[in-house]
Amino acid sequence: MNPIDFILHIDKHLEYIVTNYETTTYFILCLIVFCETGLVVTPLLPGDSLLFAAGAIVAKVGVLNIWLLIPLLIISAILGDNVNYFIGNYVGPAVFEKKKIPLLKREYLERTQKFYDQHGGKTIIMARFVPIIRTFAPFVAGVGSMKYSRFIGFSVFGGILWVNLLTLAGYYFGNFDVVKNNFELVVFGIIGISVMPMVFMYIKNKFFTPNVNG
Repeated sequence: MNPIDFILHIDKHLEYIVTNYETTTYFILCLIVFCETGLVVTPLLPGDSLLFAAGAIVAKVGVLNIWLLIPLLIISAILGDNVNYFIGNYVGPAVFEKKKIPLLKREYLERTQKFYDQHGGKTIIMARFVPIIRTFAPFVAGVGSMKYSRFIGFSVFGGILWVNLLTLAGYYFGNFDVVKNNFELVVFGIIGISVMPMVFMYIKNKFFTPNVNG
């Protein structure tokens, strides 16, 4: 399956999965959320669009229960965060000193560190809504930027907010005709809104940050 096609037509693919696999879909959705949140080698898995589409499909098909799906997804997101945090904690600061890191894009790591430097502990919450940063934020926190006792609070709050907001938005609005008939544009819109913080940060660093060497 083409990953781009899966993301752009995620509603149709999820409807196929629900129709053919029924309650096994709970596990499939939770696994995707866990991997996207918990493994730094899978930052390009769908996150925001997946939650929105999942809510819409639950409302449309009716095989799954939204009030069971939401807590399962929250648990998956929090577990993913924690696995990622402890991987970062195990690897340690040495990861930033290496020029090449197997299976890990250094530019994503450095971008997340800049985001972290700018927003502090709130990064764990804010990153929930920013692709790629969402995957790397708990990893960077685990490297040494945040104590676990502080991290877990941000992780739980962020996970609850992220899953509820996007899944319920899909559940209540995803089957409006204007959304159903333009779901590809909706996905683009969700992705566009999600990456805006990274775009703003790039523009600010590129054009408005004083050059100390100049």
